[in-house]
Formats: sequence, structure tokens, C-alpha cells
Amino acid sequence: MARRPVAWVTAIVLFVEAVGIALVNWFMGMVVDRQNMSLAGLDTDVMSTSSKVAGLVFGLYFALCGVAALLVALRNRPPSGIGRILLISAAVVHALLGAFTVGLVGWGAFTVMMVVLALILLVLMSYDRTAGPAQVAPEDGSGGEGGDNGTAPVATPPTPSMP
Repeated sequence: MARRPVAWVTAIVLFVEAVGIALVNWFMGMVVDRQNMSLAGLDTDVMSTSSKVAGLVFGLYFALCGVAALLVALRNRPPSGIGRILLISAAVVHALLGAFTVGLVGWGAFTVMMVVLALILLVLMSYDRTAGPAQVAPEDGSGGEGGDNGTAPVATPPTPSMP
């Protein structure tokens, strides 16, 4: 199985995105705090703190997704278990963020979200699962048992016996 650079690129992009999300939310929290902004009478300190905490949580989430992509790149195997769940959820998040950003920010941000979505989907879909015993060709090159066309003979199931 050849090495695929898409997993490395995806891991790097997700790590950069994790730092970027954390910094943007931290900056927004500082702006709200320093300008004493309030939204519908909410406490400024609560808004500032919640923005910073949300930035850290989403930053850690994208960093974990980056670790999952990095493990795929290092192992050269498809993601499984928690890593697969993380990457699928990151794909869903990027699809939703892309839908929101096209209206709020513009087509440039939409394009960035779709590129990251495409990278995550490539990581999820470009690695094949290992072939099972039915898919492995015999080593003698005969193409398997059976007739001239290489198909296996059909076996009849055993008949159940009555006691």
C-alpha cells in the first residue's frame, strides 16, 4: 500500500485550524471584555469567558481530529473507532460551517471550508479496508476453484436432521 500525502496535509490543516479557532475566539473574548459590550443585558464577563472557553474547546476538538488524521498518516491504515468518529464529525461540522459562512462571511470562507471538508473525506475514503479471505486470490495463479470462468462451485446447504 503506497503512502498517501493527503492524511499528512489534512493533519496539518486541522492543527492550523485548531490554533486559528482558539485564537479568534480568544481575541473576540478580549474585545468584548475591553469594550464592555453586552448583548440583551448579558454580563460582559460571562460573554468574554464563554467565548474563550468555547475557543479552547473547539480548538481541542480540531486538534484531536488532527491527531486522528496524523495517526492515519503514520500507520498508513484507515481510521477506526474513535478516530473515524472524530473525522466523520469533523466532516459534518465543516459542511455546516461552510453552509453558514457562505451567507455570513462570503465565498472565500466557503471555499476554505469545502477544501478542508474534501481533505477529511479523502482521508476517510482513500484508505481501503484489508481484504477478507473471500477476496484474496490463491497464490498458485489458478484463479480459484470452479469452472473455466473462475467462479467457485455453489455448495448446497446441509439439510437439518430431525431428532
